[in-house]
Amino acid sequence: MKKKIAPSILSADFSRLGEEVKAVEKAGAHLIHVDVMDGHFVPNITIGPVVVQGLRKLTSLPLDVHLMIEEPERYVEVFAEAGSDWITIHAEACSPLRQTIRKLRQLKVRPGVVVNPSTSLKTLYPILDQVDYVLVMSVHPGFGGQPLIPSTLRKVSQLRKIVDRDYPSVEIAVDGGIKVENITDVAKAGADIFVLGTGIFKTKNYKETIRKLKKMINDA
Repeated sequence: MKKKIAPSILSADFSRLGEEVKAVEKAGAHLIHVDVMDGHFVPNITIGPVVVQGLRKLTSLPLDVHLMIEEPERYVEVFAEAGSDWITIHAEACSPLRQTIRKLRQLKVRPGVVVNPSTSLKTLYPILDQVDYVLVMSVHPGFGGQPLIPSTLRKVSQLRKIVDRDYPSVEIAVDGGIKVENITDVAKAGADIFVLGTGIFKTKNYKETIRKLKKMINDA
């Protein structure tokens, strides 16, 4: 399974968001990670489907839309229509989880599920056969720039064993505090997809940073 670098636009310069997205695409990113926050499920507010619609016109890369919102089942359709290619919903925020994942498939979107650092992997057991990928949060969601919580890498390793044994087509994504200094540890834990915000957008040369990140994850 090809390992992927996913720049998170939460850390981009929003005054030149289009240029930033084009720059990381040119630099070799595999997909664009879009954090949607509602001020309820998490204490921050970010963007909505209108921005996703705008991004869709700017890049040919898949848009990986992470819904950090309450009752995501109410909004998946509008985000799919805006141009999302992948959508992740939080296990903690969605009670009709299986039905919502099924709806995402009907909308021709790759469905994923997210778990917070304190959420047990057992929450995922009933739906691992339904999703294309699992996003493990390695920080508490809501704000960019937080340091990676080291204990979350054990959860990634545990999930890797479960996926390899029973669900080999499921990809594992990790989001939060990843940078050049620790991405090798995240790769060794078993991640397939690496979401980086400040770890890319706060560096001086995106192309060089992504080149280095790709080498490190493939060498791990």
